[in-house]
Amino acid sequence: MLKHLFATHPIEAAPHVDAGEHIETGAHANNGELKRVLTAKHLVLLGVGAVIGAGIFVITGQAAALHAGPALVISFLIAGFACALAGLCYAEFAAMLPVSGSAYSYSYATLGEYVAWFVGWNLVLEYLFAAATVAAGWSGYFNEMLGMVGHLVGTNLELPMQLASAPYQFVEGHIQATGTLINLPAVVIIAALSGLCYVGITQSAFVNSIIVTIKVTVILLFLAFAIQVINPANWHPFIPASEGPGAFGWGGIFRAATIVFFSYVGFDAVSTAAGEAKNPQRDMPIGILGSLAVCTVLYIAVALVLTGIAPFRMLNTPEPVATALGLYPQLSWLKALVILGAITGLSSVILVMLMGLPRIFFSMAKDGLLPNTMAKVHPKFRTPYIGTIIVGVSAAAMAGLFPVSVLGELVSMGTLLAFATVCIGVLILRYTRPDLKRSFRVPFVWPITIIGAVSCVYLFWQAFEEHWRLMLGWIVIGQLIYFLYGYGHSKLRKSLG
Repeated sequence: MLKHLFATHPIEAAPHVDAGEHIETGAHANNGELKRVLTAKHLVLLGVGAVIGAGIFVITGQAAALHAGPALVISFLIAGFACALAGLCYAEFAAMLPVSGSAYSYSYATLGEYVAWFVGWNLVLEYLFAAATVAAGWSGYFNEMLGMVGHLVGTNLELPMQLASAPYQFVEGHIQATGTLINLPAVVIIAALSGLCYVGITQSAFVNSIIVTIKVTVILLFLAFAIQVINPANWHPFIPASEGPGAFGWGGIFRAATIVFFSYVGFDAVSTAAGEAKNPQRDMPIGILGSLAVCTVLYIAVALVLTGIAPFRMLNTPEPVATALGLYPQLSWLKALVILGAITGLSSVILVMLMGLPRIFFSMAKDGLLPNTMAKVHPKFRTPYIGTIIVGVSAAAMAGLFPVSVLGELVSMGTLLAFATVCIGVLILRYTRPDLKRSFRVPFVWPITIIGAVSCVYLFWQAFEEHWRLMLGWIVIGQLIYFLYGYGHSKLRKSLG
């Protein structure tokens, strides 16, 4: 049984394409295969679309107000450092194994089926809860925008709280009713974006490109104009004195690093699109590392400017950027643009999460670990449409009923475990399969992979100490699904007899 649990997927079975080699695309591609249409530009924009969103428009202010103060910049550097090391490992794997399963597929090829399932189940946690969490945040910004428009036209357009707030909330680990009906905007945005993912990857990538352009433009405008009103006094002390475990001081900086790690979780969504890249050997490293570099620079710049224009303790609001700009009446027009940027930014994050998870289901179903219906590809749109429907319905239900932002750290925890596994997998494969062609290689493989894995596990532990019950519960559910279904239906195990 142990031999079967840790059997690895034959790497030769993964499609490998040399630079310049023709790949069948469009109507000429094989039925049951995804459509290879994405370029390096699409992949970079996909990564930026997944990453830039809640991190800037929501989490930045809360992490500064409660944990790090102006030293939030250091927290972003720590989280970005861990992501950069993991990103290098992702790039080597994605170029070598251009398939749709992300860290799941990489683990299957190096560490075996059981570890692959564990990592894949954590990716389900990341993508599903992240989509629902961000949709709940999108709802608040959308309703605020309705209020601004209503003010301009002289009428009240805001939705009543009965239709714009979750009917359940978490209080000290228990679910309590709030008396409202449903968070309708959150349900509508997930339904609309799920429909877009159903229609096709080309259309989804095109819409994502437009959204990314809008939100990056808004962020650059914020930086250009807000920098003119910075008060350096707001940066002193840069590292506030500790007020307890995780509250300011260096302990608060590392605690904030775990929280803002949620801001980076989307960059691995680029690797889920490897099965739809035209030239994955060249384009995947560009997409992963390029999007990570752009996002890290933007995060650090916004954190520095945001804590410079407002005292950090007043930023603990659902819309910290808008709150800070509210201190400057001359920038009221910029506040309106920030709300627009937040709506578009959060939309692109939801879109990429809804695109990524069905493709992970697709890979797991191809291996027999999930029902085969998850691997069905639409005959016309060439998308994993069954998985897209299931993910859309599940995410809409969660976003409409629960304030799932409480699970944001669970999302980070699942992602950190996946990142650590990828780092170790690269090192293992260097020694077990040195013959494999690698169009991108992690430099200084020993220090980078070991430091990357240790950094991710360290940040994971910061949150696990507080939320270990929820995390263990999620892991137990995954174990039950694997041993009751996946173990007996594994195609690899059947091929081994």
